[in-house]
Amino acid sequence: MTEAATTDIAVLLSIGRHPVSGRARRAATDAQALEMALSLRPQRLTAIHAGAAADAEALRDYLGMGLKRLTLLVLPEGSDPVEPLIAHLRRLAPSLVLTGRQAEDGEGSGMLPYLIARGLDAAVVPDVVRVGPADTSDATPGKSAIVQALPRGQRRALSVTGRFVATVHPSAASARASAFGPARRGVIEPVTVEATADLFLSECEHRPWRPKPRLMRVKRGGSALDRLKAATESKSGMGQLLVNPTAEAGALAIYDSLVEQGMLP
Repeated sequence: MTEAATTDIAVLLSIGRHPVSGRARRAATDAQALEMALSLRPQRLTAIHAGAAADAEALRDYLGMGLKRLTLLVLPEGSDPVEPLIAHLRRLAPSLVLTGRQAEDGEGSGMLPYLIARGLDAAVVPDVVRVGPADTSDATPGKSAIVQALPRGQRRALSVTGRFVATVHPSAASARASAFGPARRGVIEPVTVEATADLFLSECEHRPWRPKPRLMRVKRGGSALDRLKAATESKSGMGQLLVNPTAEAGALAIYDSLVEQGMLP
């Protein structure tokens, strides 16, 4: 990458959720995006988060990676962060914007990088794993050499000229651990901005994600009546009737039935 392309980088950071405890934390791919930006050692590195003021404590995980300061665009609850982010990035005019593929909390549609790029009139390069030096024989100003992840572990080398938005692939370099001291000493700069309500999220029902139950196997073939009977009737001799069983006996009977039907190994 040419010198001009590494001097000014903006990283968009979000709040993640631990998959087991649900605790607020740094988002995995956003932390990898910050790791990539730190490894480039730009002259100006701006880290930005758009959200509620209550997000400040969870953002300190990013400060612990070596950031001196982080900009928090304070938005009202349920606001759309796209336009405030676009307006802020237009003022900064960075040559490279790095972010994760999608949020771990909230809508998580993965559309934010593309909406940001459209608002900045910039290109989008998804699934980036490395940003490296450009060919020294090519003197094109502002030209960037990147490596993009493809399915089945393949990689593709690309050259991009001008400003662009890059989303970081999970197979990129892992983020460094967050140190407690720098996380406490880092500065979070709140900036109050105007924002509109997110109409899509306001009409959605919010509930914790749960895996879908496995479908029971139904006998195939035969007439429609045979298939209906196979789905609704239990064959004679299968199962057992328990009257007032103990909790242990009932649980064991259910477990044995699930194993017999092939729903458990």
